[in-house]
Amino acid sequence: MTSTADVPERVAVAVPRRARGTARGRRLAVLVALLLLVGAAALASIAVGTRQLGLGEVWRALTDGDPTSEAAVIVRQLRVPRTVLGLMVGAALGMAGALMQGHTRNPLGDPGLLGVTAGASLAVVVSIAFLGVTTPAGYVWFAFAGALTGTVLVYAIGSTGRGGATPVTLALAGAALSALLYALVRAIVVSDQQTLDSFRFWQVGALAGRGAEVAWQVAPFIAVGVVLALANAPALDLLGLGEDVARGLGQRIWLARAVGLAAITLLCGAATAACGPIAFVGLVVPHVVRALTGPDHRWLVPCSGLLGAALLLTADVLGRVLARPGELQVGIVLALVGAPFFIALVRRRRTVTL
Repeated sequence: MTSTADVPERVAVAVPRRARGTARGRRLAVLVALLLLVGAAALASIAVGTRQLGLGEVWRALTDGDPTSEAAVIVRQLRVPRTVLGLMVGAALGMAGALMQGHTRNPLGDPGLLGVTAGASLAVVVSIAFLGVTTPAGYVWFAFAGALTGTVLVYAIGSTGRGGATPVTLALAGAALSALLYALVRAIVVSDQQTLDSFRFWQVGALAGRGAEVAWQVAPFIAVGVVLALANAPALDLLGLGEDVARGLGQRIWLARAVGLAAITLLCGAATAACGPIAFVGLVVPHVVRALTGPDHRWLVPCSGLLGAALLLTADVLGRVLARPGELQVGIVLALVGAPFFIALVRRRRTVTL
């Protein structure tokens, strides 16, 4: 016979289980909705462009055996590689933003905070001014090398001192080094008009002009970065409890920081190398996803990747529609969308509790 004293205990256990089941169901629904959103954005990216094609023409261009028709050339050689690159870059920036905010515990954390963007920018300027590189495919390797160098320098500077590398020291080191690197960028750019003309097209951030070659170049780095990001997500939940608690639960702090830093560098470095600096994706997306799924990084990181991909492709499609017969670069469209969100984010008091 069950005593009445056991009833409250059973109820106390059943309620959390029911709550966990509800939260899991909501997160699965969000995941499915984001997958559908990514699919819709990808279809729109292939179907919509400065050259108007009907849905029937687009379908025939994808399935027709004749690759020489005008529609086939537009769809297969221009729009499909651009869509694939947009999916990869958007996912990379969204996941990098979630990792960055998780490791720094900073609601305004952005992947570029670790010097990735500044290092890539300086490397691109140097390649243009002194090596004569003029194509996006040529920028990629220089930009990635610069992003990697910037991150290593930030980590080396932030690790000096008694406490070693902490979220605060890394953020301060990243801000200081970024200011220095951007000063060098401006010094080179203002001294050479030709370098300025070439650099400003890369600096604005765009998917246009990047073919399949660029996508193939950055794909391995993004793939490795995605694997590291997903592996690092559970550690972020433990780190959120405090380093002492995480250490007591068996988490190796240095390993979690190193894996997270490597993932951010690969994801943000490859995305910046491919398309130039694209702002606000890494800042905005994690906050939107956090409101939908909660703070669990096992869901936050992959869902941020999906929403980042959908957001970037949607902004790219809007840029083609709003400025026909030309187009607005995706970096400009995202700045118009992200700036108001950033202002609203700063004004919210509870963001400091992240």
